[in-house]
Amino acid sequence: MDASEIKKLIISSLNADTNTVEVSRKLEEEGISYNFSHNFGDKVLNKLFSAGLTINREVEFVKYMNFAFYRIALTGVAAIIVLLISIFLMQGSLSLNSFLGLSDSYDESIVCLLTGN
Repeated sequence: MDASEIKKLIISSLNADTNTVEVSRKLEEEGISYNFSHNFGDKVLNKLFSAGLTINREVEFVKYMNFAFYRIALTGVAAIIVLLISIFLMQGSLSLNSFLGLSDSYDESIVCLLTGN
């Protein structure tokens, strides 16, 4: 009996009207037995529950990472706002020149340096 026939037997044993005793007898004649060890059920349940704990740990990890990201992001936004306020108070405006720390006299000297005039 090849693998496809064994597969068909196993699938057909799932039907409610199939005689499972006959299917198991045919499989045993082919040398296939499904004898499980004494602690098989406990081992399967332990694996299932340990997988659930792993998923819970991953969910908790993602939750804590989101919490840390939001704390860092909010701190960064606060620092940017404080920087903008300090630039506005020092320069009197929020232009590109004030961000770069340049005044009008420096703009002219940079233009002279770049163009050579």
